[in-house]
Amino acid sequence: MAEQDVTLSQLLLAEYQTVKDEQKTRIGFRDNLLYVTLTVVAAVIAAAAQAEQSAMLLAIPPVCVVLGWTYLVNDEKISAIGRYIRDDLGPRLTDLAGAQGAFRWETAHRSDARRRTRKAVQCAVDLTAFCVVPLAGLAVYWSAGQTSAGLLVVSVFEALALLGLAAQVIVYARPFT
Repeated sequence: MAEQDVTLSQLLLAEYQTVKDEQKTRIGFRDNLLYVTLTVVAAVIAAAAQAEQSAMLLAIPPVCVVLGWTYLVNDEKISAIGRYIRDDLGPRLTDLAGAQGAFRWETAHRSDARRRTRKAVQCAVDLTAFCVVPLAGLAVYWSAGQTSAGLLVVSVFEALALLGLAAQVIVYARPFT
């Protein structure tokens, strides 16, 4: 075996660094999706109010569904990376090193007594940003008296998509596990 050969532990450490970098990138992207959603919603509401056209509010639900789903997918990948490090990569490196408990932070931050509360609050924030606000926009559209048959059908489909997204937000959040 030549001196420059790569050891299994070097490969695993390189993999760890790679997945942590991906996790960090996904966290930044995911967190920015909330700001983008709030900005788009505010812009559409302002434009609809200025033009006095409640139908413009129908632009909010599809944007929130797309951004909300993208948020959920990234959040799930962030969690999957953490699980992989905790359940697979960490134990393999621990065994190779003959040490105990590699990457303890991956489990330590999950044992905090307020974790369930934080998860439930985050679930409520996600539901509000991606589902409740656009549903409120639909309610305003429906109550404004400017509905047409075609846009009413569109708005019903949008409401159903938002309810589907809300169900997924709750399933992905797992606030009580």
